[in-house]
Amino acid sequence: MKLICLVKFVPDVDSYQVDFENSALIREKARLQLNPDDVCAVAFALKVKATHPDTTIEVVTMAPSIVTPHLFDLLRIGVDQGTLISDRIFAGSDTYATATILASYLATCDYDAILTGTHAIDGDTSHIPAQLGALLDKNQMSGIIRIDENLFSRTTAVFDVETEDEFVTYEMALPAILSLVRDCPYKLPYASRKDMARDVSGNLRVITSQDLSFNADEVGTAGSKTRVAHTFTREYDKKGRVVVQTDAAGVEYVYQFLKEKSFI
Repeated sequence: MKLICLVKFVPDVDSYQVDFENSALIREKARLQLNPDDVCAVAFALKVKATHPDTTIEVVTMAPSIVTPHLFDLLRIGVDQGTLISDRIFAGSDTYATATILASYLATCDYDAILTGTHAIDGDTSHIPAQLGALLDKNQMSGIIRIDENLFSRTTAVFDVETEDEFVTYEMALPAILSLVRDCPYKLPYASRKDMARDVSGNLRVITSQDLSFNADEVGTAGSKTRVAHTFTREYDKKGRVVVQTDAAGVEYVYQFLKEKSFI
């Protein structure tokens, strides 16, 4: 099985700066982290590989070269191939231009599934997965909170999506684009001590505008159709924690909670 994880390295909200003239983040000066939703996508792919060792994982990101050390970190925990799509003329691309660039590369790849996040904390438009689905003519689903590992194969995926008032289980033919959310239970492993110093540079390749045959007026700010009117920092609600006892009252609380969430 071949899995492609489409990820984004996003600025730490406490360290980024904004180019107000162009309404764009200055990524080169920001402290970066792997987008939380994308963490779950890579973690699920590694979980599949742990069960099926013949699985290969490629991580694809469009970013400046400063993300290279972060890609090395992913290669050291089990990712097989890193692909960095990077060129100065890509800077300032909106979701339309970004999806066009990514689709141009992905159209050349063989894969069974593309795994990615639903939201990115530096934009939160959730446009990219759906746009890629349209450009690549692939099935796509966002908001996935769990994928059934036992029913995940080269031809089919079964997964749960959380809506405002219920959980819905879908079955989708592959290849497709599956977009997870940060509330998924999948966590990235730590690199082993011997892997922390391993040279993984041979597993990273860089794709430029020349490789994809783009002109400067087709991508970046010039090729973007979106004009940002206003930006703000999204606030995430902190989830409450309830501790119950193993008595009748505790059992009743859990029962009512599961019933409310449509599990029973």
